[in-house]
Amino acid sequence: MTKYFRKITPNAKDDVLAGITVSLAMIPEVVAFAFVAQIDPLMALSGAFIIGLITAFFGGRPGLISGAAGAVAVIFVHMIAEGHTKGMLLDQPIENMGFFYLMACVILMGIIQIFAGVFKLGKFVRLIPHSVMMGFVNGLSIVIFIAQVKMFSHKSLSVSAEGVNEYKSTFMQGTELYTMLALVLLTMGIIWLLPKITKKLPAALTAILVTSLLVIGFNIDTTTVGSYIIEGGGTGLKGEFPTPNLELWQNLPFNLDTLQFIALPAFLAASVGLIETLMTMNLVDELTETRGNGNKECIAQGSGNIISGLFGGTGGCGMIGQTVININAGGRGRLSGIMMALTLLTFILFADKYIEMVPIAALVGVMFMMVIETFAWSSFRILKKIPKSDAFVLILVSAVTVFVDLAVAVFLGVIVSALVFAWENARRIRARKRFKADGTKIYEIWGPLFFGSIAAFNEKFDVKNDPETVEIDFVEARISDHSAIEAIFNLVEKYQAAGKKISLKHLSKDCKILLYKASPIFNDIIVEDIEDPRYHLAANPEKFPKPLREYKF
Repeated sequence: MTKYFRKITPNAKDDVLAGITVSLAMIPEVVAFAFVAQIDPLMALSGAFIIGLITAFFGGRPGLISGAAGAVAVIFVHMIAEGHTKGMLLDQPIENMGFFYLMACVILMGIIQIFAGVFKLGKFVRLIPHSVMMGFVNGLSIVIFIAQVKMFSHKSLSVSAEGVNEYKSTFMQGTELYTMLALVLLTMGIIWLLPKITKKLPAALTAILVTSLLVIGFNIDTTTVGSYIIEGGGTGLKGEFPTPNLELWQNLPFNLDTLQFIALPAFLAASVGLIETLMTMNLVDELTETRGNGNKECIAQGSGNIISGLFGGTGGCGMIGQTVININAGGRGRLSGIMMALTLLTFILFADKYIEMVPIAALVGVMFMMVIETFAWSSFRILKKIPKSDAFVLILVSAVTVFVDLAVAVFLGVIVSALVFAWENARRIRARKRFKADGTKIYEIWGPLFFGSIAAFNEKFDVKNDPETVEIDFVEARISDHSAIEAIFNLVEKYQAAGKKISLKHLSKDCKILLYKASPIFNDIIVEDIEDPRYHLAANPEKFPKPLREYKF
């Protein structure tokens, strides 16, 4: 059944309110990922603002929210630590050299992503099977859920024997834990109940405001955005407007050694960032029944990362959690992403004290509701109804996303799906045998002929015992690749070596062209003077007025 995509007219009020809601939900997640990468939270927040603003303006998917995502941040951890060490080994030691390598890596990451868009690699996301998509959504939902559960703990900074900063977590207990749970449940309850009463108020934003006012009004002792940042080693949310980072050009050696050092993490970050972005774009396409432009989104993501690196920010990509919150809050147009970025900047510059008072529990509640709405619960119901191979891929991608890496999960899912597809099609090759009155043996080939079905194809023929004249009729077959051409070529040689006459019938026009280009022996064995009962392509007097064998390809 053909899926028709409709055009959506964004609502400015919904976009503005959705953008504000997403900016609030963005802060703790970006800060948490900054702690993972052991960088200044303001560096991550600056990156989220820059990338979010540029992709909102120029991206190929209105409504998609981009920022400093954890899937990208974890790739930089080892490189930053090694960069600090390299900086201290210079003739004139430079502290925190890893941050300069990070910015250069983010710039290179952006360049790679732009090339991906220019060469139109974004379109290949359409080849990702639905089972991989469901596994991606489920796995990422679990990852986000686990990240929110970690908010129910306190972090303490310590220095290991090797001099490396380490964060130890202590889970909440007693009254503190019960208070946190109560506030989370209150937030979730408001988000669930409010739309049933009225849809004029944005549920997520209202829930955050109500829970925040309750905590502030009753002076409830609970973790807030401000205490969370300070607890993780930050100094607060207050920052300055991002400006070009001149120290990058002054301190970073621009040579082959630097390029080799940042090349691999830049490529990995670019790949992970584009995969998460394009998969999230696919999800938004399904939720809104519209179609985004993957190649345009690749270029916008790359441009955002380049500028973020130049202005001292970290790398990022599309964020599925914040995007789903935006869509559920009514954000459909570019204004929602622009508003998210501008609101985030406003918080950093002017409203830091107010945002630091927002309880973490309110933001965790919003993220929990997002996880519930994003997770493909239908996958449990359909597991027994879909092919076992698809069920295996769905579970595999979910598990690998949680325990290993997003990019590895998607690549693995696509590879397994492709192998299963090749195996299933390889089993479909058939040959019906019959004889003409003059004793000619006819093989009618049915099914796709490609690298996976070559072995089964060769088993259908009995060169030694066949009569002197043989016809191979490709009436229901399709030659798909070079392996198939090579198999036909080898088969023809075997019959000719045995002194037997062989002819090929009912090949499509493009198949004939491939075979004529492969070897001149096909000039005499391909039959062209019969009507093609399936393709109806043999006769094209305007383009090919003469038989195809007379053309030089």
